[in-house]
This record gives sequence, C-alpha cells and structure tokens, in this order.
Amino acid sequence: MAHDTLKINRPSVRMVAHRGCSGLEKENTNAAFVAAGNRSYYGVETDVHLTADGQFIIIHDDDTFRVSGDKLSVEGSTFETLRKVRLKDVDGERGRTDLCLPSLPEYIRICKKYQKVCVLELKNPIPADAIERMVDMIRAEDYLDQVVFISFHLENCVCLRHLLPEQKIQFLTGSFPDWLVDTLKRYHLDLDIYFGALTKEAVDAVHKEGIEVNVWTVDKLEDAQRLADWGVDYITSNIVE
Repeated sequence: MAHDTLKINRPSVRMVAHRGCSGLEKENTNAAFVAAGNRSYYGVETDVHLTADGQFIIIHDDDTFRVSGDKLSVEGSTFETLRKVRLKDVDGERGRTDLCLPSLPEYIRICKKYQKVCVLELKNPIPADAIERMVDMIRAEDYLDQVVFISFHLENCVCLRHLLPEQKIQFLTGSFPDWLVDTLKRYHLDLDIYFGALTKEAVDAVHKEGIEVNVWTVDKLEDAQRLADWGVDYITSNIVE
C-alpha cells in the first residue's frame, strides 16, 4: 500500500486524481476526494450512476461487489440501499464507518471547498432528462463552471453539449479510430484517451484542431514524464501528483 503520491515536475500539465487520490484512500469515497483536495492536483475525477429511484450515486462499477464484498446492482438499487453499503478499505479490510458511496453533491462540495476542478464521468448511458437534472444539481451548488464532463458514451456527451454549448466535455476512448478527430470537432469535444493508445503524432494532430488531450490512467513516473513531454494537457492518475 502506498504511503504518499509520486511527484512529477511538469507544471504545464494539469494532474487529475483518478477516483480521488485512490492510490492512498479507497477509490470514489469522500476520504479519497479530501486526500486529493489536500494535494496539488488540478482536478478530481469520479464516476456517477443513476440509481433505481432516479438519484445519483458515486461509484465506478455496475455493482458493489469489488469495493464492498456485497453484490448489489447500482442501477437496480435505491440510493438509500446503496448508501448503507460499507466499503472495504484499500487494505481489503472492512470497518471504517466513513467509507460509503458518496452522493453527487458531496463530491461537488468537497471539490469546491478545496478549489479543485471536478472531472465527472457519466458511466453508462443516462436519459436526457436525468442529465438535465444532474446539471441543475451542480448549478445549484454554484460550481458548474468548474466541471469537466467525461463519458465513453457519445450520446451522453452530445446531450451535455446541447444543454451546455460552452462547457468542457471530453469523450473517453480506449483507442484512436479514424473517425475520432472529426467526431470531436463536430460536437466541440476534447479527448480523454487511454495513454497506451496515444502517440506523439496523435497528440500533435489533435492539438492542431484546437482539441485538448487528457490521458488515463498513468501510474508510472516515466510514463507521466513522457506524456508531459509530448504536450498532453491533462494526466489522470491514481498516485502521480
């Protein structure tokens, strides 16, 4: 188990804490968000799902088994049921009563308190009316201008773009297909890509179109330094700060 982050000296790159500072604290918990808040990260990334009763909960997977040992379907359970699940700590032990699944406002408020940019991933396709409610919820916290939305699902990105013509929105992808740059340009999206699928030439080509590049998930210093040298705009990491 890590006791501290690894440090990169590349001030031009905006470092993003993946699922909070998840190399030190349990991923996607308020503890991980606070740990990131107390460090030099530019942004704090997390994942949001829609619950069975139409509320929003913070978790990466479609069920709770990996993080808790109890297998509950996230989208098939109510918010309150999911809130009662106690998560395992990073050492695999259960016992910390503070380790539960956060609400969306809790995540936003912690980022706001520590003045970190929210990098908010919409995990699965979410209906347009629910996305609109999510945007309204963040707007009610007076922090919408400090949110970067990300998603693997283009329909989520397009829905957000219609609602928010000037918002930073990044399309997540594990590869660099031929159609990618044209699609990003069409919907005014930035790129959030698996770092192993990227080349220096691709970074240059995307930048030439005025598109920013975020890379995930970079946990080795040598990889982070190489990508920074290529000129990526953001690096998302569990442990590199």
